[in-house]
Amino acid sequence: MESKPLIGLTADYRSTKPDSPAFSYLARGYYDSLLSAGALPVIFPPVVEMDDAHRLLDLVEGMVFVGGADLDPNRDGFMHHPSVRTLSERRETFDRMLMNLVTERRMPVFGIGVGMQLLNVQQGGNLFLHVPEDLPNALPHKDPIDAAHRHALCVEPNSLMDRVYGDGEVRVNSMHHMAIDEVAPGFRVTATSPDGVVEAIEYEGEDWFALGTQFHPESDSASALDQRIFEEFVDGVGVHGKVRLVA
Repeated sequence: MESKPLIGLTADYRSTKPDSPAFSYLARGYYDSLLSAGALPVIFPPVVEMDDAHRLLDLVEGMVFVGGADLDPNRDGFMHHPSVRTLSERRETFDRMLMNLVTERRMPVFGIGVGMQLLNVQQGGNLFLHVPEDLPNALPHKDPIDAAHRHALCVEPNSLMDRVYGDGEVRVNSMHHMAIDEVAPGFRVTATSPDGVVEAIEYEGEDWFALGTQFHPESDSASALDQRIFEEFVDGVGVHGKVRLVA
């Protein structure tokens, strides 16, 4: 029997507070979606040493970077916006280090929410810091009183997103205020909301399998069809991961 691929998962992190210790945590949708897609998830702690991060990556065949709060704009040479609520320093430092190693290895990677934004930034793109101000004509992309807020999705032909959703009306969840501005070199936009805000990117070259979604296919507010993104990713890991190992 063929063994299931091992897929790494980052996790969120909360620093010590007066009433509780520091801890890592992860919404169950991420690992359940990978399990349903035929993979075995391996949750990574936010290690500090680069050698330890390399050792973790040696164990897996692909990597999923999960959603969370905002990237710190100062780390990319931009000023803060009052709306920005950053990831914990330890998580962001680890995620950035890990993304650098993943891209150096050309390991299959799937970024979700801030995970996609990090993938784009690490590869040379940049971000809008607050969609309502940067794109005043944009649709609402976050509803503070409706965690299941949704909008339509416009899918580009001949893409992984196209294979997942095909023809017909598509709606996805939306819970963000930052978004991709300039797309990183080598990537193309494969889905947008009707207002043009980037909702999915995919790497165009043959030497790497990398994609990201701004929406959350693992969430309780996702549709059954969204699960197919994880299936496509796991299938891609089976092909690209083996090619990478052979090379």
